[in-house]
Amino acid sequence: MRALRFAPLVLALLVPGCAIKQTPDAKALAADAMPAIAVPPAWAAPGSVPGAVSPGWLATLADPRLDALVSEALANNFDLRVAATRVERAAAYATQAGSTLYPQVTAIAKGGGKLSGDSSGLSGGGLYANWELDLWGRVRNQAAAGSAQYESVQRDAEFARQSIAALVAKSWFLATEARRQRAIAQDMVDASMKLSSLAADRARVGRGDEYDMRVADAATQGYRDMVLQLDLSEQQAKRALETLLGRYPAAAFDSPAEFPAFPGPVPAGLPSELLERRLDVSAAERRVASAFYMTGEAEAARLPRVSLTASGSSISSELFVLQDRSNPVWSAGAGIVAPLFVGGALKAQVEIRTAEQKAAVAEYGRIGAQAFSEVEGALSAGFNLAERVKVLEAQSVESDRALELAQVRYRVGSADLRAVQQQVIAASAARSALTRARSERLVQRVNLHLALGGGFGAPVVAASKN
Repeated sequence: MRALRFAPLVLALLVPGCAIKQTPDAKALAADAMPAIAVPPAWAAPGSVPGAVSPGWLATLADPRLDALVSEALANNFDLRVAATRVERAAAYATQAGSTLYPQVTAIAKGGGKLSGDSSGLSGGGLYANWELDLWGRVRNQAAAGSAQYESVQRDAEFARQSIAALVAKSWFLATEARRQRAIAQDMVDASMKLSSLAADRARVGRGDEYDMRVADAATQGYRDMVLQLDLSEQQAKRALETLLGRYPAAAFDSPAEFPAFPGPVPAGLPSELLERRLDVSAAERRVASAFYMTGEAEAARLPRVSLTASGSSISSELFVLQDRSNPVWSAGAGIVAPLFVGGALKAQVEIRTAEQKAAVAEYGRIGAQAFSEVEGALSAGFNLAERVKVLEAQSVESDRALELAQVRYRVGSADLRAVQQQVIAASAARSALTRARSERLVQRVNLHLALGGGFGAPVVAASKN
């Protein structure tokens, strides 16, 4: 009979634990999540060059002030601080999920005079251990899900760091553009004031009239209003950057007067490598894995749970005599809990986890498709802007020369004031469009680095002018 008491324990020790299922590999997951996407052997948009994607895009801009701002943002940005706390929380959850893989040991002690503090008259203590034998993989699936979720949050946090670095750089370029646009508007004011002075001189010598003077003065006031608007735009751009840096938004720093030299070509790698390199895609894959393991945990929860127990205790009493006074007392055993009827709750839990797994796969597909779109879009935009900059540079040169000629013609009386003013507007518009294109080209270059999944920390080749 004594041997039969330990039969469940022996049986439990002899039954091997079931191995948990492995998650689908990256290729199978991509095929399931994006069945209609045929990944090409090379990028479709022009502008890419062969070669592996390399980190260190920040160094290619060769701007020490920007390097310092990125470091400041990584240390003080509020969104990154929130992301860091999420990583800490996910790590704690992962530890909690895996804790039941090990025996749970509890110590209990009581005492306090003859009544032991609770009027029972008993005093003593004991150690009690319980260990669930993970025969069906429920606990291991739970632990694996927690670990996968932690890895997902880690990668999301690192992608957030990359995104903040890119956003600081783009905000820096936009602040530079705002300053350049304001300077262009100020040049328009100066040119218009010269026209006003020239119109007044012509009126005094009888070669002009008050109409030209009033038109020139009105144009000057309009350009001054434009300067005020652009001054506000520059301040707002500075405040946006200061917010990223964790500073008070006082628009207190000086934005650069010129853009950095545009870096050389960027190796874009292969489209087939993108999903494994992008951290946001990798984080989505880890969420799929977590959902997969949670489904396995829900399925295993429908099966019996077997636990081993052991204890050692010593109990005494000064109030009455115990029947069995042998101390300490040791015991060991096993227990089994099997769900017989719970109203379909466990089956519903499996269905919930299965639906969550499908949702995670769909989300992975959405993020993966967006990653391809971002790379193609950045490549296409960068190629287009490179051509536009060349055209706008030529237009700006010709417009400035035409303005000089128009001013000469007005001085000698062979052209009217309206023609000169129109040429002032045309020359300024050409310079403004060129400034916008140069700024957007740098922004799209940063977008390309971020879309390709290239990091920003390691130094690479220095910037060069195109």
